[in-house]
Amino acid sequence: MAEASRWHRGGTSKHKLHYRKEVEIRTTLQELLLYLIFLINLCILTFGMVNPHTYYLNKVMSSLFLDTSVPGEERTNFKSIRSITDFWKFMEGPLLEGLYWDSWYSNQQLYDLKNSSRIYYENLLLGVPRVRQLKVRNNTCKVYSSFQSLISECYSKYTSANEDLSNFGLTSNSEWRYSTSNTNSPWHWGFLGVYRNGGYIFTLSKSKSETKNKFIDLRLNNWITRGTRVIFIDFSLYNANVNLFCIIRLVAEFPATGGIVTSWQFYSVKLLRYVSYYDYFIASCEIIFCIFLFVFTTQEVKKIKEFKSDYFKSIWNWLELLLLLLCFVAVSFNIYCNIQIFLLLGQLLKSTEKYPDFYFLAYWHIYYNNIIAITIFFAWIKNMFLAIINDTYSEVKADYSIGRRPDFELGKMIKQSYKNILEKFRLKKAQKDEDKKTKDSGDLAEQARREGFDENEIQKAEQMKKWKERLEKKYYSAEIQDDYQPVTQQEFRELFLYAVELEKELHYINLKLNQVMRKLSAL
Repeated sequence: MAEASRWHRGGTSKHKLHYRKEVEIRTTLQELLLYLIFLINLCILTFGMVNPHTYYLNKVMSSLFLDTSVPGEERTNFKSIRSITDFWKFMEGPLLEGLYWDSWYSNQQLYDLKNSSRIYYENLLLGVPRVRQLKVRNNTCKVYSSFQSLISECYSKYTSANEDLSNFGLTSNSEWRYSTSNTNSPWHWGFLGVYRNGGYIFTLSKSKSETKNKFIDLRLNNWITRGTRVIFIDFSLYNANVNLFCIIRLVAEFPATGGIVTSWQFYSVKLLRYVSYYDYFIASCEIIFCIFLFVFTTQEVKKIKEFKSDYFKSIWNWLELLLLLLCFVAVSFNIYCNIQIFLLLGQLLKSTEKYPDFYFLAYWHIYYNNIIAITIFFAWIKNMFLAIINDTYSEVKADYSIGRRPDFELGKMIKQSYKNILEKFRLKKAQKDEDKKTKDSGDLAEQARREGFDENEIQKAEQMKKWKERLEKKYYSAEIQDDYQPVTQQEFRELFLYAVELEKELHYINLKLNQVMRKLSAL
């Protein structure tokens, strides 16, 4: 990260600055190179975590579970569910057929599946899927008095305060009894509400026929009631070919207005981070990123100690602090995700008869990717070229502040060369007599007027002479060369105007020199 601008200090440090231009250029190039390496490393971390197979895995899974229609009803799929009848048709049709792949298309069993399903023959179904329902209590809304004789039940929208926690139906089985949550998964933010964990839960069987009978039994015994507000269908897959977990959640929300609103989440994530040589290369980039973070943090702490409250007056410093904060958040997310994966992955895979809740891991992994994306966005916003230009401009001001003589000698050299050429080829009279005549008169302005110079040019020349004498007296005197001489705003403006006038003069001399060269070439 480029060094903070020194403009907010009202000048350079009172300590003597003994820089040379070579040192300044070398320092600027070092800052550019360092920040460029940081950006490249951050880009490798960001895009190196993106697996090109993520899109295709999400696509084939969404096509299977969202777009597959009920047999005999081409327009009925998960996306088009609008009633409880449509929901049960999906559960007993496309969902059941999509979850259980126990044989090849020729009905030949190819794998020792150990009673597990392989969706599309490549994606191992981890454990068993889970179905979860949340309900609200009766009389959670108030019926207008005129309708109380006609309406005896009233179910409001879902909130944690309105949630029904009582058992219902065939209370002998778990799907009819309320179960509290024992997972760390976050609450689900749906279209119609924010739903917490727990509810009326059951897991599917390893057998396709048993699961179908389960669905039929639930449908016939009215597992879905008027108080039902949401049903979650959760399951997880693992594809060893591309080392990706696919965590799927299908959501059917039952609004108080009636009908069904469907939504879904497909998270294809790489939970097993370090498997191939490329993964270890990414791990080395993560270590380098941490080293950069330590170095940049140390630099910012030093600058805060040096500038104190003035440090926070620069918007670039605030941007650097924001970038450092995002970097620390990204590192914290990465460490947290890796620890959770290490602790939970083995436990989740231990039993194949239970539902493994990978949603928690996928959720935080997605947030980690988002934090990295935001970090690289602000890293590019804090453009390294703007920072380097800012530093270079500060160094120019420092040059004037410490009394460095500007490099305006080139214009004088060209002007003198031009006069010598004119005298050599007798295109202009020698200046000795004219200088003598001028000295004798003691009035350069009157001499210029006699020679026919414009009055505006004479005034500009006199002004430039005053600027030069005053600036040389203050900054270039041998007696005070090493003293600290801060540049005021007015003096800086005069320096700038002085440089502009010299540039105009140099341009004029170049034009005259070109005319001379053309005359010489014509001889």
